[in-house]
Amino acid sequence: MDIRRKPVLSKWLIHLWFIVFSLFCIIPFLYVISISFSKESDIAIYGYQLIPRTITTFAYEYLLESPKALINSYLVSITVTVLGTALSLIITAKLAYVLSRKDFHGSKPMSFFVFFTLLFSGGLVPSYILIKNYMHIDDTMLSLIFPYVIMPWHVLLMKGFLSDIPLALIESAKIDGAGEWKIFYRIVLPISKPAIATLTLFIAFIYWNDWYMALLYIDNQNLVPLQFMLYRIMNNIQFLSTSLQTGNISIDLSQMPNETARMAIAILAAGPILFVFPFFQKYFVKGLTVGAVKG
Repeated sequence: MDIRRKPVLSKWLIHLWFIVFSLFCIIPFLYVISISFSKESDIAIYGYQLIPRTITTFAYEYLLESPKALINSYLVSITVTVLGTALSLIITAKLAYVLSRKDFHGSKPMSFFVFFTLLFSGGLVPSYILIKNYMHIDDTMLSLIFPYVIMPWHVLLMKGFLSDIPLALIESAKIDGAGEWKIFYRIVLPISKPAIATLTLFIAFIYWNDWYMALLYIDNQNLVPLQFMLYRIMNNIQFLSTSLQTGNISIDLSQMPNETARMAIAILAAGPILFVFPFFQKYFVKGLTVGAVKG
């Protein structure tokens, strides 16, 4: 009986541990939601609370004062994320496939070159000069897409997965008359779904959360992505709060959405990603061990 009880007890302890760990992960997000629907005066008096004393949508109303601009920023971010992720996946997968081929003699020097760029980047000034003066794509959507098309870490991650594909499988496909393109699209890509799903999320997160490229290259207000728009709103709120504290302007501080607006910004920014993640969850969990197990 003791021998049987030990596995059951350890199983329950593991489940309990993961439940507690999940709560620690979920509670901060619940706090963010709660604060975004709270009154600024309640936060100033009572601090952060999991259940708001007074439920209000004032922070969201403040952020949605210009709904057209917000919707346009959402569309820009979605377009950049979809196009950038698709283009990055295509180039990354093809480059990683070439580097993973054991019968390609240039694999090692090219892999070292990719790894070297992971350690040393070109720098901000050369990148700015390249995009603005040579490529002439500043103040266009391409300036938001191109900087993240090739990421060395993503190439090496994909290469680690593709290296586990048996060379015999590729050689047998060649014997059956398949060319390189057919092998890549009909054999390699279907096998690589977990890695592709993982990279899709990684790349999409980078594009969706980026505001810095818009700060550098975008002047057209119709091309402002969501994150940069929310960044400017947050800076405006911070400026008004600082001015209130120094007495430069006179506004009721309790009516100024400072903390509540910050949390509402986090919800607006994270919402689409939270909606997309469940569709990739199955492959993402498998892809977490990409290249980690050698068969």
